[in-house]
Amino acid sequence: MYSNVKPEKLDLSLFSVAEKTIRSPGTVEDKKSTENKRKEAINQVKPVYALKNEYTQNRVDLITSIFQAAIEVNDEIKEEMKKQEELSTEGKPAKEEPSAADKVTRLKAKLTANVSKDLSNQVFSALVQASNDELSIAKDLTVTAINNVMTKRISTDEVENAKKRVEEELKYSTLNDNLRLAVIDLGRYAVIQNEFYDPSATKELRQQAAESIEPVKILQGQIIVEQGKLINQEIYRQLKLVGLLNNDKSFKPFIGLVVLITIILSAIYYYFYQMKYLPEKRQTFLLLFGIIFILSIFIMKIISMLQIFNFAGIGYIFPAAMGGMLIKILIDEKLAILMSIIMAVSGSILFNEGVTGTLNFSEGIYILFSALAAILFLNTQNHRTKILQAGTFAAIVNVLTIFALMFLPNGQFSGIEYGYSLITALVSGIGSAVLTIGLLPFFEASFGILSTMRLIELSNPNHPLLRKILMEAPGTYHHSVMVANLAESACEAIGANGLLARVGSYYHDIGKTKRPNFFIENQMHHDNPHDRLPPDKSANIIIAHVTDGSAILKKYHMPKEIIDIAEQHHGTTLLKFFYHKALQNDADIREEEFRYPGPKAQTKESAVVGIADSVEAAVRSLSQPTPEIIESLVKKIVADRLQDGQLNECDITIKEIETVSHTLCETLKGIFHSRIEYPEMTKTKKVKQA
Repeated sequence: MYSNVKPEKLDLSLFSVAEKTIRSPGTVEDKKSTENKRKEAINQVKPVYALKNEYTQNRVDLITSIFQAAIEVNDEIKEEMKKQEELSTEGKPAKEEPSAADKVTRLKAKLTANVSKDLSNQVFSALVQASNDELSIAKDLTVTAINNVMTKRISTDEVENAKKRVEEELKYSTLNDNLRLAVIDLGRYAVIQNEFYDPSATKELRQQAAESIEPVKILQGQIIVEQGKLINQEIYRQLKLVGLLNNDKSFKPFIGLVVLITIILSAIYYYFYQMKYLPEKRQTFLLLFGIIFILSIFIMKIISMLQIFNFAGIGYIFPAAMGGMLIKILIDEKLAILMSIIMAVSGSILFNEGVTGTLNFSEGIYILFSALAAILFLNTQNHRTKILQAGTFAAIVNVLTIFALMFLPNGQFSGIEYGYSLITALVSGIGSAVLTIGLLPFFEASFGILSTMRLIELSNPNHPLLRKILMEAPGTYHHSVMVANLAESACEAIGANGLLARVGSYYHDIGKTKRPNFFIENQMHHDNPHDRLPPDKSANIIIAHVTDGSAILKKYHMPKEIIDIAEQHHGTTLLKFFYHKALQNDADIREEEFRYPGPKAQTKESAVVGIADSVEAAVRSLSQPTPEIIESLVKKIVADRLQDGQLNECDITIKEIETVSHTLCETLKGIFHSRIEYPEMTKTKKVKQA
């Protein structure tokens, strides 16, 4: 997949002309443009000036205090003059009223040095020469004018204009000329700047403006330069930023691909590591999975190479469901789902031609949906027709998925494009089924895989070995069918492979076809030959049907699982009838000579078939089986197997054995249910009894 993620090498230079339209392969933040926009936003923020409202009150208080000082001077002079009048009545000489200069001196003494220095003597002279009533009116007029002007913002440049506004308000007052000029000077003196630069507020506002700027990004698929356009410095910088210049030495795509493949291989390793199979079987499954996986990747790669012909949606023709169906039929459903996910990821990389970026998500979704549809449609009864149906179902899902992917972006497509997509979807689904059917026998034969389909083929009554049993040992055939019904239901009840148990039951007594008349179920209208044989000879003949059956099955190249059931269904059990018969003749007879050679049951299916075989034979020997008798007999047989250690080598649990016993009882009760005796049947029985 490296060729699909390797960065495209562009031979571009500054101030050259672009030979083709170049788009950004990914989304990258343009930090330089972002910084420029932030600087521009900061520069657009004007300095923040704060209005100092307390300045207005301070200046009003200052002017008020000046007028109050003038009133106090007048009051003091009045008091002094009143005392002078009292002294004059007593014959003492009276002093003259203080001059204007003395009054001004007194007024300045009540004020600060700065105020005395800033205001002219004419102002103080006018104040001390006015009456208290005139001063009160003048004070109110001045304070009102100052307050009106200074409630508004007064910057450094606006101070003189503010002074003029105060002057305009006061010059039309009804005061005498000297006092009017004095209050004008006081008003102008009181008006000062009340708006000052606020650095902290300005900084905060500029910070907010900078933070409000979204990062400038070159989006994936965005056109950086169109064909025939000059590559200027800004475009050249953007090309370098998105990694389209000097990218031949970039190792990032390779590292990313290595990490992705490592994740995939780790998932596969973990799945096989926790598989509950023997190491040899796990190795076989791993090799099989690897071959199917590589085959699927190879087909995908070949189809991806056709993208150079600019066929839109060529990846949709890939048989996406093939690998998943093969894995499910041959190995496991969970592994098939894992395979589907891996193929979807791989397909999104391999079919990335003509899309912006590295991953073609539409192709990945298509492969995933197609494979999952086929996997979920398959079941345990996977005939070839079922595989073809699964492929058809996958084709329908393919069509719906493609149309969904075409409609989602609200794209405009022609009828030809819709038709092309429909054809590729159908070819993908049907092709997956055809390839699965074609490759399945090859994998089964090469790896000795006993698939569900192979089991179904072996269960066909027209199979040569089954016809051999039917023709040469019809009683054994009927017995095998009954055992198959019992074993299948019991295995399904405990989660084992019921189909394997059924097919294994069909062939478990194939060895009896070598000497069919020596087995009770085939002795209809015939004498029992064991009556003329010594017990040890009879035991050897009975025991031989296991080894004979194994030899016949191997000769016909039957699957190992079927051979194992035939060899293990009796385990090392004892032929009690012939053993006890031999003891009557020879007390020193060895028990081992009357035991089956084994091995003991190694799997749940072998154990269940062995129990079902004994149970069916025992129940069939009963003259009048009732539910109670059947249940007691089944429990006795199972207990004997446990006590004899016949189930010690397989992974069946006590709870599962109880479930098997219960299921066998229920099935046998259904088979050997009581029937109504018709009159004719009653007469016939009486005749037979007579």
